[in-house]
Amino acid sequence: METHIDEIADHIYRLSTFVPEIAPPAGLTFSQFLLHSDEPLVFHTGYRRMFSDVRAAIARIMPPEQLRWIAFGHYESDECGSMNSLLSVAPHAEVVHGQIACMVSLNDAADRAPRMLADGEVVVLGAGHRVRYLDTPHIPHGWEAGVLYEETSGTLLCGDLFPHVGDGPPVTNGDVVGPATPEHG
Repeated sequence: METHIDEIADHIYRLSTFVPEIAPPAGLTFSQFLLHSDEPLVFHTGYRRMFSDVRAAIARIMPPEQLRWIAFGHYESDECGSMNSLLSVAPHAEVVHGQIACMVSLNDAADRAPRMLADGEVVVLGAGHRVRYLDTPHIPHGWEAGVLYEETSGTLLCGDLFPHVGDGPPVTNGDVVGPATPEHG
């Protein structure tokens, strides 16, 4: 596996790993997002087996041990499988998520206590970045689901919303529904 890096907005990077064995014959691309700020945040950690690739991609941008925040859309292995591995290399990092995810899963699963975010709460990352947490129960699935909206660039960080098969470029504007429909896969 190889993880590619695309800067999709100012100091916001998509780290994408194509896995041809998932959803054959087209394969599936898993993405993490790194907001490189005074208090860097990674959104999605990927599967545990992807940890070394994701860590290496982060290291091409910044030292992974400087991560401050770890977030994801909902509690599922492709979104947070490497959560504890990242916590182990980033001694000051905290997992952040909504209250339901923390109470139901993360208080038990995370090696360090997570920070619970209220719906609409803002986390200031510095260097012009701030993310707002929004509860989105059952969207795309899971009652603990939520998204982060980076207010400066207008970047929405969400999990499993409009996934598409293959190894395509990052979608930064335009049609996100079309590539997610079966005729495009």
